[in-house]
Amino acid sequence: MARFRYSMQSILNIKLKMETQAKQEFSAAKAALDEEEERLQRLFDRKAGYEERAAELLSGTLNVRDINENKMAVLCMDRYIEEQRLQVAKAERNLEQARERLTEVMMERKTHETLKDKTFQQFLMDEKRQESKEIDELTSYTYGQKRKDAG
Repeated sequence: MARFRYSMQSILNIKLKMETQAKQEFSAAKAALDEEEERLQRLFDRKAGYEERAAELLSGTLNVRDINENKMAVLCMDRYIEEQRLQVAKAERNLEQARERLTEVMMERKTHETLKDKTFQQFLMDEKRQESKEIDELTSYTYGQKRKDAG
């Protein structure tokens, strides 16, 4: 029996490597997004702390300087939060691009695997056909030899 060799195996191997690389890029983009979202949450927590402190400053004896400093800190946090939201949005876009690339590469790999499977099925059919032909030839030869010997 002949050995099956897929003529485009090298291309399939490249597609597998590209898929692995795309998975790694997707994973890195996801990690970056998680990190940016964590930073944003820390900023929200910090702002909440400043707002709590503002409530404390307004409930006791009033110290205008502390109140103003706290107000500036809250405004500063608002600015940081807005900048961080932009970073989160950027990380989300990067993640979506990585997801699209991964999907595309996976589809290409699956297409090549399907082609390989179809080629293999054709190979098996050809082998079966060749085997049947050889059996028929052997049977015909054997039958012919018996007739020759008998005659």
